[in-house]
Amino acid sequence: MRQDAAILEFRTPGCGLIDITGEVSRWVRDSGIALGMLTLFCRHTSASLLINENAAPAVRRDLIRWLGRIAPEGDGYEHDDEGPDDMPAHIKAMLTGNSLTIPVSGGQLLLGTWQGIFLAEHRDRPHNRTVASHILGE
Repeated sequence: MRQDAAILEFRTPGCGLIDITGEVSRWVRDSGIALGMLTLFCRHTSASLLINENAAPAVRRDLIRWLGRIAPEGDGYEHDDEGPDDMPAHIKAMLTGNSLTIPVSGGQLLLGTWQGIFLAEHRDRPHNRTVASHILGE
């Protein structure tokens, strides 16, 4: 049994879903582990990770709009230390989650045909985000 770990870094443009499937796939391939389990962990409280459709960009736009309706910006929050998008970003991150587990076989992620890995940026302005990555296998 072997393992590898890294911190993957991403610059976000602001609120949106950033497809990180390619970067994660390259890191898995470079690890040399052909069969195993990958864990990804978002190291932030106002960004998150999710797996969803990667073919139709409208899916991403619809998801961002839906999250905006569930946790809108505004005056209804006690916590607003970093602005009106601060607390809504924490709620959106809580709803979408901070970690993923993905099986690996043949050195490739076993994602479905239309699945991609997305870093969800819930803040309005650009950020540097990090994702802790760990693969265990052989």
